[in-house]
Amino acid sequence: MSNMSADDETAFFAAVDAACKRAIWCAVATVDGTQPRVRIVHPTWDGRVLWFATGPQSPKARQMRANRNVDVQYQVAPPEFIHVLVRGTAELCTATADRNRAWEAIDYDLRQFGSTGPDDPNFLPVRITPRRVELSEMFGSVNKKVWRA
Repeated sequence: MSNMSADDETAFFAAVDAACKRAIWCAVATVDGTQPRVRIVHPTWDGRVLWFATGPQSPKARQMRANRNVDVQYQVAPPEFIHVLVRGTAELCTATADRNRAWEAIDYDLRQFGSTGPDDPNFLPVRITPRRVELSEMFGSVNKKVWRA
């Protein structure tokens, strides 16, 4: 468990969410067999979980079906140099309640990427449940704070 108090945890995740919103885009790393794969995505924090969308036949979806472990890395550009690293477990969500929640939680218009709504068969929400979240400056070398599940 995290050694943070409930208040510290709330403040930590608020700071993480704020930094991620400034970064906007991030890299998600999946595993394809024995090889890492990294691509740019735009996840949205929803409490203590991250959501992003992909297609059910995408390479990301295929890789996360085979290996649910992911790393997500945000880097806020200079002059701030804020770094957020999330290590967690990805879940490809097909339940109606999860699809609706993701559609509401994701903070951009998913229709820009071809989805027509939470029932669209080409919309596959991904929920990342973190095991470890790091918030730091200067690529992890300054003011490092770490939360662990």
